[in-house]
Amino acid sequence: MTTGSWLRRLWGAQRWAAGLGLAVALAAANSAGAFADQKDPRLPELFDLLKKAPDPGSAQQVEQLIWALWFHSDDPEVVKTMNTGVTAMSQSNFQRAIEAFHHVTEIAPDFAEGWNKLATVHYLVGDYQDSLDEIGHTLELEPRHFGALSGLGLVQAQLDHTEQALDAFERALDVYPMMQGARINAETLRKELQDKGI
Repeated sequence: MTTGSWLRRLWGAQRWAAGLGLAVALAAANSAGAFADQKDPRLPELFDLLKKAPDPGSAQQVEQLIWALWFHSDDPEVVKTMNTGVTAMSQSNFQRAIEAFHHVTEIAPDFAEGWNKLATVHYLVGDYQDSLDEIGHTLELEPRHFGALSGLGLVQAQLDHTEQALDAFERALDVYPMMQGARINAETLRKELQDKGI
């Protein structure tokens, strides 16, 4: 590597880091929560940083900021019920989690993360059709939702829809190029299709 190319890479990394610093400041600002969920005006810059992240560790920092904004709501009932659902899910109390996230989708139907969490629990209990429907709602509200796109890939893979699963993982990687799980799954499915001569 020449000195010039090394300096260009260093400068690019410094510019990316400066962008991340600004994004962190933006995400921390306005803690009163005048903005919420997938409509948050800070998200476009975070998605830009996610796409340009120079390494997986940097990408994960941005990913965490995006999840924090997706999970945020100004409605205390939504926050409380989401927390109830997440706790229930972590304890494998899936029925309680389904009830909580279903309630969120009723009181806040435009809150994408409520649909995404409901889709996740339905996937975990093997209710793939409901999961697909809820992923559809999530992506209508937030087409950049790499978690929902990856979840779509997992559901399609469970249904032996290999090509649709690969397409979903590739869509997730378009948004989040360093998403390790999606990358590994996409590579596995590509090999599977090649072995079948597709």
